Amino acid sequence: MTIVKQTSNRSGKPASLWLARLRDSDVWWSFTRHPSAVVAAVLLLLLLASAFFAPWITVQNPYNLASLDLLNAEIPPLWMEGGQWPFLLGTDTQGRDLLSAILYGSRASIIIGAASVAVSLVVGSALGLIAGYYGKWADGLLMRAGDVLLSMPTMLIAILVSALARQALPSSLREVGASGVIVLAISLSAWVQYSRTVRALTMIERNKEYVQAARLIRVPTWRILLKHILPNTTTPLLVTATLNFGLGILIEATLSFLGVGMPPEQPSLGTLIRIGNQYLFSGQWWIVLFPGLQLCLLVVSINVLGDWLRDALNPKLN
Repeated sequence: MTIVKQTSNRSGKPASLWLARLRDSDVWWSFTRHPSAVVAAVLLLLLLASAFFAPWITVQNPYNLASLDLLNAEIPPLWMEGGQWPFLLGTDTQGRDLLSAILYGSRASIIIGAASVAVSLVVGSALGLIAGYYGKWADGLLMRAGDVLLSMPTMLIAILVSALARQALPSSLREVGASGVIVLAISLSAWVQYSRTVRALTMIERNKEYVQAARLIRVPTWRILLKHILPNTTTPLLVTATLNFGLGILIEATLSFLGVGMPPEQPSLGTLIRIGNQYLFSGQWWIVLFPGLQLCLLVVSINVLGDWLRDALNPKLN
């Protein structure tokens, strides 16, 4: 009877126990007493929700060229003279509803930024574990490759990789694979930060008693790396990933602004800013202002959360 009762309690309240531990944690206490982090979190949630629920809350699909009407081109925002419903923020030169384009473009930018962080995190962590655990020639080879990449500006690497990859792809796949090319271009230089962080922590952890004990009982090396050493590197990796998330969105926007990113048929925030910049001095200021404002709010909210997380998880400041 006692065993059955304990099992039912364990299986019946996992979510409530997790929430209780979260409410009692130092991170939650720090979050609730950091007004700017709370505001940034709420703003980021609203931006993410509006971007991913865009198909249900927008008046048109800006990626569907059949839904565009040139007769609706260059309509000003609704509160200005000449504004028309339902184009709340006006339209661009192709008759595309600007609010719909911003929400769809935000989703593209967020997905590319998150994917670049995920790829960089996985590749950098794996290489950092190998370099820090084995050392010697593996450490020298991987770190020298990282030094070469760090000697070149991140934006230059992203532009070169994006341009070369797009030229290497067949013309029929260039638009389809544009997002994948951008993720590859961003990840190629971003993995170095993760690998250096994991390498430094691995070199410390590999000489500790619990790792030596695991070696003595012949635990497989991959299990030592993934189950014992890697969990002790999650805190700095989480902070780095949060800050690089905003940086990845900015790099994607820059590439699209320069014309080597997302195509005009699948506009991201950078593409919308590039298109609107051409008409900035001809009176259609809203085409560039609102996408730029959306990009600014998105990146600032992520960076504020990253700064708070860095301080909250730093034991020297607690």
